[in-house]
Amino acid sequence: MSRELRDPRALTAVAHPVRLGILELLTLEGAMTATQLADRLDETPANCSWHLRKLAEHDLIEEAEGGRGRQRPWQMRRIGLTWGAEDAGPEERRAGDALSRVMLQRWTDRFLDAAERAEGEWREAATVTQTMGYLTAAELEEVNRRVQEVIRGFEERIEDPGRRPEGSRLVELVAFAAPIEVAP
Repeated sequence: MSRELRDPRALTAVAHPVRLGILELLTLEGAMTATQLADRLDETPANCSWHLRKLAEHDLIEEAEGGRGRQRPWQMRRIGLTWGAEDAGPEERRAGDALSRVMLQRWTDRFLDAAERAEGEWREAATVTQTMGYLTAAELEEVNRRVQEVIRGFEERIEDPGRRPEGSRLVELVAFAAPIEVAP
């Protein structure tokens, strides 16, 4: 079950590249130490340790069993984060919008890098799809619900490697849809 972020300070804490990297690695690979994270993120163990403590302050991660001192592993408290509640106050909304912007930029950069490196069947399978249409708010909500249902259908493979088909690779599935203003 994902964690809903409502505290502007927690939203701001997550909106940092090193912390996002830590959260992703702990989600995908399970418990890790600051040293292990530092190796993967090209950071120092001291810097990762500091960011781990910041994430723990907001109950996003917790110490895992099996270590002490510098060899103490950390793990996610819950997989997944949500934010942007309809009843959010101005401060929460600003912090949530900033986190959304950071995440969209991260996803876009990662997609462009991956698309440049992809080869063969993976290059053909990776795609961007875009269209426009006139929808009501209810229709937009339904489209988003259906897309979420499709792309979230693969989440159980993160926690259960036995469900991963042979030949599968980690794929990032991102979707967004919102009303826009077209500039003249």
